[in-house]
Amino acid sequence: MSSQTIAKERLTNTYSSSSFFPPAFDGPPRPTLTVSEFTAMVRASLEADFTEVWLEGEISNLRAPGSGHLYCTLKDQSSQIRTVIFRSAVLRLRFGLEDGLQVIVRGRLSVYEPRGEYQLILDHLEPKGRGALQLAFEQLKRRLEAEGLFHAQRKRSLPVFPWTVGIVTSPTGAAVRDLITVLQRRCPILKIVIAPVQVQGTEAAEQIASAIHALNKLGSIDVMIVGRGGGSMEDLWSFNEEAVVRAIAASRIPIISAVGHETDVTLADFAADVRAPTPSAAAEIVAPVLSEIVERLDMLETRCRQAITSQCLERNQRLDLMSVHMASIRFRILREAQHVDDVVAAMREAIRAKLKQVTATTQEWSHALASASPEGRVRHGMAIVPQLRSRLMGAMSHDLKRNEQHAHAYLDRLNSLSPLAILARGYGILETMPHGQTIRDINHVSIGEQIRARLANGQLRCTVEEVSPGSSV
Repeated sequence: MSSQTIAKERLTNTYSSSSFFPPAFDGPPRPTLTVSEFTAMVRASLEADFTEVWLEGEISNLRAPGSGHLYCTLKDQSSQIRTVIFRSAVLRLRFGLEDGLQVIVRGRLSVYEPRGEYQLILDHLEPKGRGALQLAFEQLKRRLEAEGLFHAQRKRSLPVFPWTVGIVTSPTGAAVRDLITVLQRRCPILKIVIAPVQVQGTEAAEQIASAIHALNKLGSIDVMIVGRGGGSMEDLWSFNEEAVVRAIAASRIPIISAVGHETDVTLADFAADVRAPTPSAAAEIVAPVLSEIVERLDMLETRCRQAITSQCLERNQRLDLMSVHMASIRFRILREAQHVDDVVAAMREAIRAKLKQVTATTQEWSHALASASPEGRVRHGMAIVPQLRSRLMGAMSHDLKRNEQHAHAYLDRLNSLSPLAILARGYGILETMPHGQTIRDINHVSIGEQIRARLANGQLRCTVEEVSPGSSV
């Protein structure tokens, strides 16, 4: 017998009396439960009675921790209940949960024992009023459109004359047969590379994305068709998967989306460079009609021949006209050449006459320059130079003698006024030491001071022993 059953029996026996209150404490000992035992018993009872519950409500307080589980509250206008979606159930969701989303859920009731709270464990969710696939389609479309994957600026133009066409589709479906038939009928020289994939099922999206990447790596594909035949939304869902949409958007090769019928719309159509209503229409968009091209080339060749012939005739006519014109030009050239010869002869004569005139003028100027040459003047001047030299020497001797006499007179006067002459008569000059200032007053010296006496033939160093004021006599 399990511990939950024992705890339940103990609780039933304890409160089986008609009185709500337990007996007095002086009676036999009562069986008691721990909180964990009671919570386990409640959990077992709830899980047994509510194994499958269908509820309708609004999601709020959505949390997504790193464990991969989802926690939220399911509420209506007056009540709410905690819910949990384990990671295994989250991986099966076809759409994203968000606060405010009205859903219909299926789950079982349980108790979270650590907090003693009851909660609903969900294993199935679907949006109220619309299908899960439609909601997932709209959510992913909004997110990818916000990233710019559907912008018209990203669309590339298709090649006009492709050589190699890549096809990503099921190798056994009707779509691949229609594509090959139309391509070969319109342009038999086209090379076709088929990347066989599943177009529905759990592995289809990964295979389609891998095939797109593989064809991009080949380097020889000019244009690519990705598609399949018609079907339900569930059948076409592989072309709404994020991996496929991103692979189409990242392709360097222009891609035509040809999924389902004309009324079917997938996210691959928004990401592709061109959307075709059907696979056959995609083949018609890609492949030009070879016969039409050949016919147009023939027509262009005929027009080119006609244009070349017409151009040749026109050129020949222009050449004939130019030949006549060239003859006229040649005559004009000869006439102008004769005129040039005449002009050259006239220029030569003019140059000769000008040279003669210039030569005569030059000779006249030479005679004038010779007559006005300074050489004659120099010769005349050289004749009177000796006279001027003797006169200059006489004047200079006279001036020197006169200046010498004046100098002797000035020297005599200077000697008579020189202090040295006074010293020669027995006088002396007293000076302070060491500065050599002349002493003119007895107050300028003191007893014991060293002084210097300057005489006519030398100097004396003296010591002042006495200072006597009085007459100089």
